Amino acid sequence: MSLVDELKSAVTPRAALLVVGVFALQLLFITSYVGALHHPKPTDVPFGVVAPPRVSAQIVGQLEKLPGGPIDPRAVTDEAEARKQILNRDIDGALVVDPTGRTDTLLVASGGGTVLSSALESIFTKLEATQQRTVRTVDVAPASPEDFDGLSAFYLVVGWCVGGYICAAILAISAGSRPANRERAIIRLGVLALYAALGGLGGAIIVGPILGALPGSIAALWGLGTLVVFAVGAATLALQSVFGIVGIGLAILLIVVAGNPSAGGAFPLPMLPPFWKAIGPWLPPGAGTWAARSIAYFKGNDMTASMLVLSAWAVVGAVVTLVMSSLKRKPEAEPISGELDTASGGPTP
Repeated sequence: MSLVDELKSAVTPRAALLVVGVFALQLLFITSYVGALHHPKPTDVPFGVVAPPRVSAQIVGQLEKLPGGPIDPRAVTDEAEARKQILNRDIDGALVVDPTGRTDTLLVASGGGTVLSSALESIFTKLEATQQRTVRTVDVAPASPEDFDGLSAFYLVVGWCVGGYICAAILAISAGSRPANRERAIIRLGVLALYAALGGLGGAIIVGPILGALPGSIAALWGLGTLVVFAVGAATLALQSVFGIVGIGLAILLIVVAGNPSAGGAFPLPMLPPFWKAIGPWLPPGAGTWAARSIAYFKGNDMTASMLVLSAWAVVGAVVTLVMSSLKRKPEAEPISGELDTASGGPTP
């Protein structure tokens, strides 16, 4: 057999296409992560200003004109309202001006991301110095001492997402990427739901009682984890049911390549470039990270949108999987199962 014949036998056209797809996925991975994280800077950070009306209007105008537009300022009636808005996650910080002295107060929330709170402190320390004033920083929602840079919530959600799509991929590899019938699809979704509940509980216990990395309700984190794992797994099952083995790659593209760098983990959303800032809240890693931080540091506030996003991924994924399993297909519609049968010397009885 010639070298060309050996090559054709060793690398089938389908395998070659999959290798090309993996190569493209690799380049997209590099582009997405480096593009999102190589030059973080705050942009349009929601920010409150507490001061007498005339002074407040002046400060808001100054902040709006800062080079690069790092701050999106708005007047707030008093310090109590500013703290309330920070805890509700309506704003990321606030400046409380002391009209009788020369020291103002900067309110931040490192639980939402220590990098962002540090950036705000740096901006306002320099800005106040130009006015011959000083600023003291008060952390309204401080990150746990065991939660370095506020990253634990992000890593927790990443772990849940990884479990979701790997579980779905294993279900596909073990018995065909496309469910042969509705009963099999229901079984897969049921197994995924059980796995999601166990994975959610395990993650909540690890970051809470075992490591002490995140405060907040263990039950709430358990519920969130269950939803994240099931949403990602159901989406992966749906992609597999439509595209076969390629669906696993598409799931990685959505969750890992696009979702992780845009999740606001290493750098909160206001510090990401516009594209990643826009897509992050609509993907499971971003929605999950926002909700996990809300549970841990913000009394569970402002979680509705994130929970709706995760629920939509879960419902649409499950529905697509069930619908596709109801469609009649030819026996060769399950390539992974066929490949396994061939490798083992024959079809499974």
